[in-house]
Amino acid sequence: MQQRILLITGWGGGTKLLNSLKQALQQQGDQVELINIFNAFDEQILQQHVELAKQFDIILGWSLGGQLAALVVDQIEQQYAERKVLITLASNPCFVANDSWQTAMAQHTFQQFKQSFEQDAITTLKKFGYMVCQGVESTKADFIILQSLIQPQQIQLLKQGLILLEQLNVADILKKYQGKQYHLLAQQDALVSCKVIDNLQNLNAKFLDVDLIASSHGFPIIHAEETSDKIFQYLKKIKQTS
Repeated sequence: MQQRILLITGWGGGTKLLNSLKQALQQQGDQVELINIFNAFDEQILQQHVELAKQFDIILGWSLGGQLAALVVDQIEQQYAERKVLITLASNPCFVANDSWQTAMAQHTFQQFKQSFEQDAITTLKKFGYMVCQGVESTKADFIILQSLIQPQQIQLLKQGLILLEQLNVADILKKYQGKQYHLLAQQDALVSCKVIDNLQNLNAKFLDVDLIASSHGFPIIHAEETSDKIFQYLKKIKQTS
């Protein structure tokens, strides 16, 4: 049976970055809609996305998109008592470290990044793009691919995205979520440590699965087919056990 997947991209680059993943998922026979990040701290905007996501079976997000996906499935469960399959790619429930979640980017590192963005957004986005590809032998080649796909973004949306990255912590949502959830992380990720897997497992959520892929933070862009295969192996597994 064809499933409907809502795919949410990450911060900074636009939807084109995940076109290859969208196509790979569609080749497996599913229907996929790809959307950009959004300001989830605006209640009206969040509700619009909840209404959209309600029409899908699987809510899938990369990086910040994974945190947004978690917010959306939580709202759907609360408002409609429906449980969607949640899938996150290279996504840390809490991107900036705090006392309750320390496997994340240091506060001072994030503040430096934010200041740098205020002073020179274009150069900072370029540096961020390089970090997305960092950690593997093919970093330079991967960065060229990434650069060719990046779309100009509204500064206001990027600023809102930084506030979300700084303040969002969806760990409690994942811990309490009664739906099925799958979190795929990268072994050589320069932005989200693969050690986050331990944190996720420690949440002891009822239907939580985690997995690792040998790649950088940008694996959904660079290794779209392998990512798609991992997703479908998971979906096949939960179909067999349900």
